[in-house]
Amino acid sequence: MPSKRPSRRRPWGAEPPPLDLNRALGGMRSETGPDGEWSVRTVRQSDKSYVCPGCRQTVPAGTSHVVAWAKDSMFGAQSALEDRRHWHTGCWEARARRR
Repeated sequence: MPSKRPSRRRPWGAEPPPLDLNRALGGMRSETGPDGEWSVRTVRQSDKSYVCPGCRQTVPAGTSHVVAWAKDSMFGAQSALEDRRHWHTGCWEARARRR
């Protein structure tokens, strides 16, 4: 029986690196705020520009930003996903102070 070739990236018997949960989930996370439960994903860049609901300014194409949608939509998960919005990262983080 042939023996397994040791990994060139990791010495034989060494512990594997810890899992990067943010990377494994594609940057998606859950957040709770005074405005409800949200599914949130960080986008590094996009091919399209969007209008930020926080400041009503353009999030230019190619700009890192946040996409968020409510977890508890009255019309179901698909409806919530269709209502997702693209925010400047700072606007998303400051949304609780605007109310």
